[in-house]
Amino acid sequence: MSFTPTGFAISLNVPDPSASAGFLRGHFGYETAMEHDGVVSLAHPAGGSNVILLRTGLETFTPADVAGSAGEGLLLVMETDDLDGDHARLVARGVEVVTPPETEPWGERFVQYRDPNGLVVQLVQWV
Repeated sequence: MSFTPTGFAISLNVPDPSASAGFLRGHFGYETAMEHDGVVSLAHPAGGSNVILLRTGLETFTPADVAGSAGEGLLLVMETDDLDGDHARLVARGVEVVTPPETEPWGERFVQYRDPNGLVVQLVQWV
């Protein structure tokens, strides 16, 4: 048997889905695909993974034993071809920098930012 996914999304519980959605729309170009009470689904016009933001404590969330907030040990990572240009643009907009641009020995250049709910968004460029 072979499984062929038709898409991919990450779903994150956050206290204020609208705040994280606004951050991803305003700074990273995501667009709202669907919005309902406590739920925002985002897609990017260039494709890739969708991001679904759920209000922490949403009664319909299952399984209940993992219904806490996202964040600990989680990075929302996006690849880019112009990390330094993107970084300059985000800093000029006042986005909080968690880790300034660094290059790892294996060729990963990255930078990290924090959204209003504390989620860490990481940009990566392979050099």
